[in-house]
Amino acid sequence: MTLLIDADYLAYKTCAACEDEADFGDDVIVVTSRFSEVLAMFKRELENISRRIGYFDDITLFFSSSTNFRKTISPDYKGHRNRKKPCGYKRLLNWCGDNYATIMIDDLEADDTLGIFATDPVEAQAGHILCSPDKDMRQIPGLLYDLTNPVTEITKEMGDLWHFIQTMSGDQTDGYAGVPTIGTKRAAAILEKEGCNWTAVLDTFISKGMTEDDALKNARLAKILQFENFDHDANIPILWTPTTSSNGVDSGTELQVEASAGSAA
Repeated sequence: MTLLIDADYLAYKTCAACEDEADFGDDVIVVTSRFSEVLAMFKRELENISRRIGYFDDITLFFSSSTNFRKTISPDYKGHRNRKKPCGYKRLLNWCGDNYATIMIDDLEADDTLGIFATDPVEAQAGHILCSPDKDMRQIPGLLYDLTNPVTEITKEMGDLWHFIQTMSGDQTDGYAGVPTIGTKRAAAILEKEGCNWTAVLDTFISKGMTEDDALKNARLAKILQFENFDHDANIPILWTPTTSSNGVDSGTELQVEASAGSAA
């Protein structure tokens, strides 16, 4: 059993907590930190996760690339997050690379890299637990530890449902709004009544004066990549596209697999 850890979150949290300021007067204020304190806090965070779960063989840490493919979908994606990484972040990332198995893929966020790795059929056979407080990870089938509640099993159906809920409700912290006045509870109620299908999602957008393009853009921004959403030969994401499966659930998987095969050819 391997722990797949969203190290972006832990690294940012620990580095930010250890920052201090040195005021030299006049016009000079310098941000400082002690790397020994950063490292000690980061190790404690990993130890806390390990202790709470209690059963695993090893750990893999996931980090975000400095570039993000979602910017090509919407230049405003996370546009309000202009703050540079906290003091010591790069050094901590390098330390993690020297001391742990770490994974980073160009143009992908840690969430996407986690999703791809966790749904790789080969890797899945070995068993793993995703460890992240990010609600986006509720899209990924498998075992999830959100750093607070007990380990939860997410089914594929639960993951597809959460993707559509996020598509409609949006995520202000990530810079996409979803449908006005539609929160997660209202989105869940709509999908419970109408079924987990793209038509229900699209109708909700249109009912508020929005377009199909608006709905698709939000769905692509909300989608956390999985194994079938990535062209493994070209090393590029395959943007989510709605399609109806035999059970009526629009997951987009079939068209994504076809697109991937076409790209590889």
